[in-house]
Amino acid sequence: MSSNKSNKQSKAKSFFTRPLFLITAVIVLILAALLSKATPLSPRLALIASHITGTGTKAALTTTTTASKMASQQPYAKELEVAQLAVQRAARLTKRVFHEKAKGTVSKDDKSPVTIGDFGAQALIISALKHNFPTDEIVAEEEAEQLRQDPSLRDQIWELVRSTKLDDEAAESLLGGAIPSADAMLDIIDKGNSQGGNRGRIWAIDPIDGTKGFLRGGQYAVCLALMVDGDVKVGVLGCPNLPVDDSAPLTADIGSNATDDDSAGRGVLFSAVLGQGATSRPLSGKINKENAKPISMKPITDLSTASFCESVEAGHSDQGTAARIAQGLGITKPSVRMDSQAKYGSIARGAGDVYLRLPTSKTYQEKIWDHAAGDLIVREAGGQVTDTTGSRLDFGVGRTLADNKGVIAAPKAVHAQVLKVVQDVLGGGQ
Repeated sequence: MSSNKSNKQSKAKSFFTRPLFLITAVIVLILAALLSKATPLSPRLALIASHITGTGTKAALTTTTTASKMASQQPYAKELEVAQLAVQRAARLTKRVFHEKAKGTVSKDDKSPVTIGDFGAQALIISALKHNFPTDEIVAEEEAEQLRQDPSLRDQIWELVRSTKLDDEAAESLLGGAIPSADAMLDIIDKGNSQGGNRGRIWAIDPIDGTKGFLRGGQYAVCLALMVDGDVKVGVLGCPNLPVDDSAPLTADIGSNATDDDSAGRGVLFSAVLGQGATSRPLSGKINKENAKPISMKPITDLSTASFCESVEAGHSDQGTAARIAQGLGITKPSVRMDSQAKYGSIARGAGDVYLRLPTSKTYQEKIWDHAAGDLIVREAGGQVTDTTGSRLDFGVGRTLADNKGVIAAPKAVHAQVLKVVQDVLGGGQ
């Protein structure tokens, strides 16, 4: 009698607890699904859900692996990957132009040289960005109007753009592959017409920074940066003529007597993401974590031993004033003059120490594409970048650094000392 009563109670308990158990399981799954829309399913929750529903160990492990991979992904990981590959592909085109097209140039309203590579590299980079981030705005230097008026020049550039691609098919596919036509290329070039600003996601491109350096076989850079609400988040510099070796010292002839030969150890890709440090890697070959090397500015306490970089062109920076500043700092080494944001990359990895770009006129405004990537790379390598008043560079004003005058980049430990001497020489700042 007692046994029968116990069995009835057990059955009753099972009858009521099983539905409750199933209802609980359903609620857990619903909550997990809702949460996963905003946040990747955590490995622990994935395992619990799989045990509750009895879907098996294989499914649980698959979900766990996927969730772990998603959870470990750093912010702006895709943007960094696309930017690195886009710069790498564009640099292949610029190198081809230098070797195959006899350094062909055309004129431009501001009288600075514009190469065939400028147009082609810009088309390839914008194409990659629009494929992956179609709603992002783009600030770029070139416009296609001249190419529409000059079919011969357009066709030269189109042939280069059409035939330039990465060796890695998966990487090329990620960038969207080939541009479909010459007319599409022109339309893509003109998508770099954003006016900039401090709202939303905006990319800044300089397809060939340092066009005169490019033409003389010196230093130039393919530059790309992402700004979000005016703050630079991702920066990439492709420098075909710089040594891959981070420990290689800067030499006096680096601004003109260079080579982009991969076998000679030339061609470096600098990258940085805000809060994640800066790296360098070879510009050629596959881009992966294994060939990325963290870089940092060289520790320096005695500025008399420092070296500083400045622009080759006297019209870009006041070289006479820079010499007086170097004297005030006790620097005895001659300045290293080189074009482009390669200067930012060089000091970021400790090949140089200080970069000065001093105003040559009261009205000149620096372009954001000339500094955005380099500014972030130096700061992530342990440096500080300001203008001559000590203010951070403001990339949220528009297409120019309208609120800044000049650039001073140096290791954090000595930046204040450099700034003081700069301001003393300039008469107390701008």
